[in-house]
Amino acid sequence: MGEQSSGGSGLHYTVKDGVAWITFDNPSRLNALRADMWAQIPKVIANAQDSQDVRVVVLRGAGNKSFSTGADISEFDTVRAGAAAQTYNQLNHDAFMALEKISKPTIAMIHGFCLGGGLGLAVSCDLRVCDENATFAVPAARLGIGYHPKWMRSILNTLSAPHAKELLFTGKRFEASWALRCGLVNDVLPVDGLEAEVTKLAGQIRANAPLSLLAAKRSIDAFTANPALQDHSEIEQLVADCFNSDDYKEGRCAFMEKRKPVFKGR
Repeated sequence: MGEQSSGGSGLHYTVKDGVAWITFDNPSRLNALRADMWAQIPKVIANAQDSQDVRVVVLRGAGNKSFSTGADISEFDTVRAGAAAQTYNQLNHDAFMALEKISKPTIAMIHGFCLGGGLGLAVSCDLRVCDENATFAVPAARLGIGYHPKWMRSILNTLSAPHAKELLFTGKRFEASWALRCGLVNDVLPVDGLEAEVTKLAGQIRANAPLSLLAAKRSIDAFTANPALQDHSEIEQLVADCFNSDDYKEGRCAFMEKRKPVFKGR
């Protein structure tokens, strides 16, 4: 698997060794997302979904000071005022939904600030790993903004209701230790070691059978959304697809031959 890059100003998409890296690049505003950047996110997620070369997707901010401070407030007078606010909210929603719906595992690699819409993107990912300087907040209440109910599901899939209320009621900034204690992040690492460890994590996931990863992701997401789910037929079919796949044969052979398997997702 080679390396490829694309993306417009402020949002970069690079594929290397089976991992798609989506980078928010607006350092003068701590990687805040302009409207055009929000609009690009579903497009690059679609690229990752459709590419056979991509097994894992990682989101990050440029540099090591900030994942993203969310929406670029400097645009609010024009893109988030009056009737335009609904259009802007739809850009946010489309980005969150693209991340939630992609069938491939997603990781948020969080340096520094992870605020507002940036946190919304992070909780839309499957896994979150941050550095020890990471800071988390949803300052909507301090700005007089209502946090859209469509976006609440991802927060509640990650945090308990009391912790979610603490986050939204106070609008204050929480440290990495709070995020780890509350389950907002999977791990906290030194600043200088974060990228290497996330690359290692993505590589470990990438090496596993894609159909197995898909079955696990869809099962967990389905029962998280509906713990009382009675119709398991779609999930059971995904599991059956694993047992009927060439990758299952390859996995068995590789185990018996004491070598690393080479999975192809079929």
